[in-house]
Amino acid sequence: AENVKADQSAMTGESLPVSKEKGDLLYSGCVIKMGECEALVVATGPATFFGRAAALVDEGGPSNHFQIILVRIGLFCVGLITVFTVAIIVVMWPVFQYTFNRGINNVLVLLIGGVPIAMPTVLSVTMSVGAHSLAKFKAIVTRITAVEEMAGMDILCSDKTGTLTKNKLEINLDMLISYLKEYTIHDVMLMAARAARTENQDAIDFAIVNQLGDPSEARKDIKELHFMPFDPISKRTQITYVDEATGKTMRSSKGAPQVIRDLCKAEGEFKEDIDQAIDDFAGSGYRALGVCVAEVPEGTTSEELPDCDWTFIGMIPIYDPPRDDSAETIKKALDLGVQVKMITGDQLAIGKETARLLGMGTNMYNADILGAEKKREVEMTTGQTMAEVLEGCDGVAGVMPEDKYEIVKELIGNGHVVGMTGDGVNDAPALKRANIGVAVADATDAARSAADIVLTESGLSVIITAIIGARKIFQRMKNYALLATATTVRVVLSFSILIFAWQYDQPPFLVLLLALLNDGTIMTISTDRVQPSKVPDKWRLGEIFFVAITMGLYLTVSTLLFFHIVFETSFPQSLGLEAPWLDPESSDFRNPNAFMLHSLVYMQVSISGQALIFSTRSTTFWFMERPSVLLMLAFVTAQLICTFLGVYADFGFTQISGVGWGWAAFVWVYNLCWFVPIDIPKHFAKALLHPESWIRNRKDQFRGARRTDPYRRNSISSIGVDAARQRASIESTLTAQHRNSLNLTIQELEAKKYR
Repeated sequence: AENVKADQSAMTGESLPVSKEKGDLLYSGCVIKMGECEALVVATGPATFFGRAAALVDEGGPSNHFQIILVRIGLFCVGLITVFTVAIIVVMWPVFQYTFNRGINNVLVLLIGGVPIAMPTVLSVTMSVGAHSLAKFKAIVTRITAVEEMAGMDILCSDKTGTLTKNKLEINLDMLISYLKEYTIHDVMLMAARAARTENQDAIDFAIVNQLGDPSEARKDIKELHFMPFDPISKRTQITYVDEATGKTMRSSKGAPQVIRDLCKAEGEFKEDIDQAIDDFAGSGYRALGVCVAEVPEGTTSEELPDCDWTFIGMIPIYDPPRDDSAETIKKALDLGVQVKMITGDQLAIGKETARLLGMGTNMYNADILGAEKKREVEMTTGQTMAEVLEGCDGVAGVMPEDKYEIVKELIGNGHVVGMTGDGVNDAPALKRANIGVAVADATDAARSAADIVLTESGLSVIITAIIGARKIFQRMKNYALLATATTVRVVLSFSILIFAWQYDQPPFLVLLLALLNDGTIMTISTDRVQPSKVPDKWRLGEIFFVAITMGLYLTVSTLLFFHIVFETSFPQSLGLEAPWLDPESSDFRNPNAFMLHSLVYMQVSISGQALIFSTRSTTFWFMERPSVLLMLAFVTAQLICTFLGVYADFGFTQISGVGWGWAAFVWVYNLCWFVPIDIPKHFAKALLHPESWIRNRKDQFRGARRTDPYRRNSISSIGVDAARQRASIESTLTAQHRNSLNLTIQELEAKKYR
């Protein structure tokens, strides 16, 4: 091997090209940036570094959380339907002596009206529409259910190189050291640039030459005599040139600071100063580069080029700087209740310095804590499990692909919804294992194929938009789940009790029509206006079922009372409305299955059932959150169809007849009286489940505070003390300009018409 440098950042996450000597391993997939070599293949396929990473990817990601939720909601609804279906079967044939056809029709009513058959379609359409909206914000969704999981993400594990940083070396001129007064900072950089290649550059040469105002200045007014490229043995580069201004033959060299120090034969206090500077740079996460110059004795030809006396003139700090928007993105993530952890393959000192620049906190560990022996030692020392240690830290450095995979696995196993961002091959296994894998712009093909979401714009700022968008999508899905479950409870209970109490038989055709109009209206919920949660969302199915049962009972009571008033009392007749179910020859006989009664019950159930959507979509009161125009149009259209059918339909085969506009007005007024206080049972149920949160949030609303999800803890308590500390660290790091730019709140994102 001769002067070989390999860029393996896509494999290991290291910022700088790595020098390779005889006997070293070259990873399949790395890029040779300098030199040439002959290599012996010692591993292929799954035995390579890349292959091991691919094997971890093939182990599979997390289970389909969305499918599990669908199954649980479906089981609740089917269980309820089954119980009441069995009950009416037991009552209809043995007790009421129904005919077979009459009984089957009632069973169909419960099945058609109760089963939320459109749920998978509605939820999938909601996620698809949301994914299309996210694409407008440079976030391409490759796994549709990742949208639902992203709403619940509470930890974001981010790769450093290329994700939080630019993956582009820069010079920190503020920390550059010049040891001689006659050499300014610019002079030190110029001497370093002369000792760099101006073509076929490695990352360090590119950074140094381009740090000059004019890169051509590196060879301006000089005549190059000889250039010695970097090699792993000398660990430096060197140029010999003639200064055309003075006619002197000069040399300039840059390289490892210890090598440059020894080349200059530094001694005593000066050597101690150099060593201290090297330690300070390393402790701050910088790569140090020493620079020295020498004058070649007069009369020396270019063929001779003898050794000469070198002068150490300066030391240059090199680092991979954070992206311009990374600090702001991290703070916004914390505002949304998401912890951010740095997971990097770079050295611990470099990781800590990057974290310090981003204000993330520097409580970081080396990846060796994940080893079996070190893991036991850490757990015994701290009294915590490894998952708890990882929860409390700000990041882990020096990780390999299997380490990132293990970190994500530990956090998921401890009940967290974990997102992972990355761009390299080394990130692919963790991207696949995470609940939400996010491949940033310019990611490798391996990272993109393993990710659930691919960003097409540089930086992490688009993730904030994606999180807020995902939470809006989740809110729409939760609203529908509550509505569908409450509708099932209402339909099953209402028609079952009508059968038990009055032997009332609702025609299956009307229930089918009811289901079709409901589903058509509900489809528009995918574009509804919603207020996203300020903390990670979760499917609290116990709360959804309890609230749905409460609201379903409320509407059931409204239907039963309506039937009692219409069928058992003379109140409608006092308003001049006809009642054909009364036998004119016998005041004691009433026909519970008069065709007009079928129409009236259908209108009452349809109008009140679809109006329920305005309550379930609101976290406060139905009149405080404006629905989308499309939802309103769908509701109005469905109710016009329902009303005109009830007023004019006279189809004997469907057992319905028109009721006229007088009865239609009666139904609308009756439903309106029940609709106005419809949020009372909803808040009553939630107050029973979360009394302290409900009282606190009601006070906040009356004080004019900004609305949040009333039944969640505040964002600080939900993400813990570590995230609060992380937030404080970032706020102390951001400049005033950064703080001013943080005004892009949820409201402003909504002003950008993210719907």
